[in-house]
Amino acid sequence: MDRRKSLKIIGLGSLSATVLFDACKLPDKKKADNAATLADSGNTPDAGPDRQPEEIAHYNNVVSAKFFTEHEMATIAILADIIIPKDEVSGSATDAGVPDFIEFIVKDMPGHQVPMRGGLRWIDRQCYQRFQKNFKDSDQAQRMQVVDDIAWPKKAKPEMSQGVSFFTLMRNLTCTGFYTSKIGIEDIGYQGNQPNQWNGVPDDVLKQYGLAYTEKELKECISFI
Repeated sequence: MDRRKSLKIIGLGSLSATVLFDACKLPDKKKADNAATLADSGNTPDAGPDRQPEEIAHYNNVVSAKFFTEHEMATIAILADIIIPKDEVSGSATDAGVPDFIEFIVKDMPGHQVPMRGGLRWIDRQCYQRFQKNFKDSDQAQRMQVVDDIAWPKKAKPEMSQGVSFFTLMRNLTCTGFYTSKIGIEDIGYQGNQPNQWNGVPDDVLKQYGLAYTEKELKECISFI
């Protein structure tokens, strides 16, 4: 799939903006332990102006255990790279850490747990029925045969509805994780706020309103031309 076409399909507005890829990382374990101690004592933790004690406690709880099995994580990685493969512009979804992002999200937002785990089992079952092996162990052509049946909601058969719902969620999480990572931001060429140079109101606009800079103003201003 062309990653830029996939963005048009899902729409930037559908990407989850609740969690950025690196937003919840603590600098190190020592600071996390210190923050937890301060939180217990009722003091403000040393974790920056935008991190509250309850947020730190929640983060520590989320990252304290794994949700997906190794097999599920391997399947997620394969699917993520099908959705956003490596190309001449940038790395793939796994290069951007998308599987770890999804692991974090399903623990931070438990409502995704059943749809994701159920979807992973659904896609394995489809492969077992067709190829007598799971999705991870199928070859690329076999994987794409299943993916093509669920990646296009308007073309999918009614009996594929569960797979379509799963793949739509998987695609949204993959795109969210990728395009909020350093690799993804560079991929779309986003540069953020940049300093610019202003040489004043253009001459044609000044003439339109019958205005002009005085000689004193022109001498006092710096021109970057």
